[in-house]
Amino acid sequence: MGTQPLGDLVALIEQTTGIDVAVLDVGPDEHGLTMRDPVRGAVFIAVARTENPMRQRSTLAHELAHVLFEDWADEQLTDCVPRRYEEIRADAFARHLLVPVEGVREVVGDAPATPLVLSKVVQWFQVSPAVAAIAMHRAGCVDAGTKEQWRTISTPKLAARFGWTDQYKALQEQSDTRRAPQKLLARAIDGYVENVVSAQALATLRGMDAASVISELTGQGIEPQARTVVWEDLGDLPDVEFDDGDADGDGGKGSAG
Repeated sequence: MGTQPLGDLVALIEQTTGIDVAVLDVGPDEHGLTMRDPVRGAVFIAVARTENPMRQRSTLAHELAHVLFEDWADEQLTDCVPRRYEEIRADAFARHLLVPVEGVREVVGDAPATPLVLSKVVQWFQVSPAVAAIAMHRAGCVDAGTKEQWRTISTPKLAARFGWTDQYKALQEQSDTRRAPQKLLARAIDGYVENVVSAQALATLRGMDAASVISELTGQGIEPQARTVVWEDLGDLPDVEFDDGDADGDGGKGSAG
């Protein structure tokens, strides 16, 4: 991926791995999970809608690590104390993916260790101050004491202090929006066009009402194809030989009584 920040992680994961990814309405203590069908080998990643876009990005990268390392288990691993190795490894993978050390060095350069520089790293790579501080420490840009101090700063505070609140609010809106898996939705729309999938099915996938889905698709010229019933001409039917003498099932003769 190089040293540049990654864009839309949902689309990136779907397009580079073929995995279905969804952003869903879930409970307040749920962040993300990965599911695998052992029979078909299909993998599905789901993350929670949230107004914390940096956490959602870390969750997506964390779940991607479980897929790549094939951390399949019958039980959830996130609640284990102490944390299992698979969880620690997934956290490290997420940090390196989202904010590579060489990328941090390129952004920071020779600038002194100030909150402004921290804000720049957070804004550029779209990670939390805690993740940014760890990466900056690993890159040799800040000492351990500064890292621990900066890990307690919130992203909204940095955005408000250094003038990028508008961008942060835009990121919040995106991360707090439901998203259906793109491949699954595309196949469902194919079915809708072929008149075998209902608008309500699409609406359920997207968390919308059917009328809105129909209006949106119709506005883009996407509508179900009209079903055409093809009637056969009687003259095209094959000839069938029929012996009416067998109609009674006994050669046409009556019963002896």
